[in-house]
Amino acid sequence: MGSRTVQRITEVSALRNYQFPQVSSLRCSIYGYNFVHLFLVMDFVLWFISNWSYHYYCPMAHPVRPHSYIKMDNFFTGMSLCFQNFGRLCKGLILPTKIFKNLSIFKSYDALYQGAEVVRLYKTLLGSEGFRKGMDLYFKRHDGQAVTCEDFYAAMRDANDADFANFFLWYSQAGTPIVKVQTSYNPEAHTFSLKFSQEIPPTPGQSVKEPMFIPVAVGLLDSTGKDISLSGFYHDGTLESVSYKDQSVITTVLRVTKGSQLKKKNLCSLIFERPVPSLLRGYSAPIRLESDLTDGDLFLLANDSDEFNRWEAGQILARKLMLNLVDDFQHDKPLVLNPNFVDGFKRILSNSSLDKEFVAKAITLPGDGEIMDLMEVADPDAVHAVQTFIRKQLASELRAQFLDIVKNNRSSEEYVFNHQNLARRALKNVAIAYLASLEDQEFTNLALDEYKAATNLTEQFAALAAISWNPGKARGDVLADFYGKWQDHLPMVNKWLSLQAVSDIPGNLENVRQLLNHPAFDLHTPNKLYSLIGGFCGSPVNFHAKDGSGYQFLGEMVLQLDKINPQVASGIVSFFSRWKLYDENRQKLMKAQLEKILSSNGLSENVFEIVSKRLAA
Repeated sequence: MGSRTVQRITEVSALRNYQFPQVSSLRCSIYGYNFVHLFLVMDFVLWFISNWSYHYYCPMAHPVRPHSYIKMDNFFTGMSLCFQNFGRLCKGLILPTKIFKNLSIFKSYDALYQGAEVVRLYKTLLGSEGFRKGMDLYFKRHDGQAVTCEDFYAAMRDANDADFANFFLWYSQAGTPIVKVQTSYNPEAHTFSLKFSQEIPPTPGQSVKEPMFIPVAVGLLDSTGKDISLSGFYHDGTLESVSYKDQSVITTVLRVTKGSQLKKKNLCSLIFERPVPSLLRGYSAPIRLESDLTDGDLFLLANDSDEFNRWEAGQILARKLMLNLVDDFQHDKPLVLNPNFVDGFKRILSNSSLDKEFVAKAITLPGDGEIMDLMEVADPDAVHAVQTFIRKQLASELRAQFLDIVKNNRSSEEYVFNHQNLARRALKNVAIAYLASLEDQEFTNLALDEYKAATNLTEQFAALAAISWNPGKARGDVLADFYGKWQDHLPMVNKWLSLQAVSDIPGNLENVRQLLNHPAFDLHTPNKLYSLIGGFCGSPVNFHAKDGSGYQFLGEMVLQLDKINPQVASGIVSFFSRWKLYDENRQKLMKAQLEKILSSNGLSENVFEIVSKRLAA
């Protein structure tokens, strides 16, 4: 339910945010999107580690089809999103098979999540018609058979007589490609040049990387933000037409296949002014893109016909802003929010032509994890301070707009599941969350009123979440009320546990320890463990406390759980996965816990594999 653009944004956000082990981005996302959607996937998201790491250091990084491991269990992650994404592209499910030591425990759902993006690459390269031809040939050849990735690859290639040189590296090579783009305009020739280079940071077991086959969907905008029609481009001195049925197009897919050297592609058309490139439209490949676009270019992309890139332009601006403010915070400079950023939010909120669900996405800030992943040394304190500052500033300066959104999107009607109502709820919930961040009694009362008046769980849980971030009597009362109403509904109890555990309330570790003894918690139920323990590890303030108390707590829980459920223990120990990305003191504290775990007697193979690889990396 919802637009394709919003669904794609959700998928890309998952790839970017949930890959970071602490997933503190989820905590920030609670301020920005459909709450029930987030918490329906929280159980696995809180311990999900994507293996397409944006950072060079990822000791458990592996390709879609891993070549070796000790325990296949350690590649088990949530399956709902991967099957959902894959199913939208094709009806055939191709399991990436190898000769496994223990095939009966093959549960590599994270590989399927990655595999969904790889399958999408075929469709991007071949188009809908070509992809359909490939699927038809695939079913003709293999219906009812056990198949491999090679079989699917061959069907796509043969049905379209396509050149897929080095495409199969997407299955065998770990790591996220970093593609850099340089642009230039020739006013005399009326051409626009794009120079591409790519690199893939080394990962354990793969220190040398081969260049990938990367489709980059590109369009051009003029100075008014309108699309420029494209007729062709020069590649290696050869003019290639990009027209479709003798008609010019506004989007074409360029193939980046070379490595570190710059590869130039000239887009041809009657281009009479320097255009703004709309790069990686629809997130055409799971890469990290670096370009020379200016802030002015990014503001112009707010008019892009590609809705995904309209959202992405805002995210790029937000990431740049947040990283600059993090630097200011670290150097004890006063934090000042760029007024242009506030104006951008105001324009989005006042644009009635935009889909409300898209607006909810567009005003959601990048998560803590995404920002820390872009830092040389991850600083959870600085990132949290900046997130809090920006949210409060936006809430303060756009207070009237957020109040209007809440008022205009209320509904006392019986719950109806359709896009119109889903979008209305999503936007209203974002507005309530922003207002609640001001820690003003007026807005606490507003959230309480919404909680009591809610006719569905989406809105009730959103109001509960908004209230729960601030300590006080209202928080305790509403949490107790919610548990009293839903204590017999296990999924909602799990969300209730997660919500409290992920809170940044000072000293929340003690609350989490008390919840270990609550009737709602069961040490032998994996989903409750992921909700409570994983939720706590999603708090940059409390898990990454400078005194190491959060790390000590996780270490204790890993050793305790390893005796009960090694697979769960290996999942939660992964919150230590990037210990080398933090400051020296935090590195020392996390390493001490890893060494303590590794030296314990009777350690399971599951936990041994994860911990030993983290220490050896």
